[in-house]
Amino acid sequence: MRVAVVSDIHANLAALEAVLAAIDAEPPDELWCLGDLVGYNARPNECCALVEERAAICLAGNHDLAVAERLPLGEFSGDAGAAARWTRGVLDDASRALLGRIQPEGEREGVGLFHGSARDPIWEYVLSDDAAEATLDLSGKQLVLVGHSHAALVAQERDGALGGGLAPDGTELDLAAGRALLNPGSVGQPRDGDPRAAWLALDLDARRATFHRVEYDVERTQREIREAGLPATLAARLEHGI
Repeated sequence: MRVAVVSDIHANLAALEAVLAAIDAEPPDELWCLGDLVGYNARPNECCALVEERAAICLAGNHDLAVAERLPLGEFSGDAGAAARWTRGVLDDASRALLGRIQPEGEREGVGLFHGSARDPIWEYVLSDDAAEATLDLSGKQLVLVGHSHAALVAQERDGALGGGLAPDGTELDLAAGRALLNPGSVGQPRDGDPRAAWLALDLDARRATFHRVEYDVERTQREIREAGLPATLAARLEHGI
């Protein structure tokens, strides 16, 4: 089975459309989404509709839960809080229904799926070997996928030791080599220094993973942010992948 994995779309329709076009060049068997469809950017309803149409499984991220009133907005501050409040005001009924039913963890084809981590599927960032090892141990899976950090990452166990780091565009991984935790990176607001939209290709039969980046119309998304009256810093950061 071949799978395309996306995460942290954050209402960036231009980035999502570019990623889906790249995925459709060699259509996989399934699309999986690790959460945070909304927040930060200005096209939440369109992104929710596309993911609901295309994804075989979709998790809930912390922003999704807040916008769906399943988490208090007091958990968010600054730009995140402003964007969550704005999104609550424009969300349509179909998007609200989707965000009201999805969960922050799941499993598909024997792969553990978490928005955050196995210890805390909503809030924990997996950015250390300790956090990665804990999620691998708690899930009991050979392969685990996480989102939330907005950085394309790999942590893989080889000869009893866990190692890894950032996974730039084109990084390939032999999943048969040992237990692995992968983060596909963010579609809509990358924070790993590469402003291009990120996604992950899995071949579960061949036990291979490949990390991808895609150019998209950043200026279009920035214009949409400004027209919506969202914080200007949300537009500025997209140019730099931070």
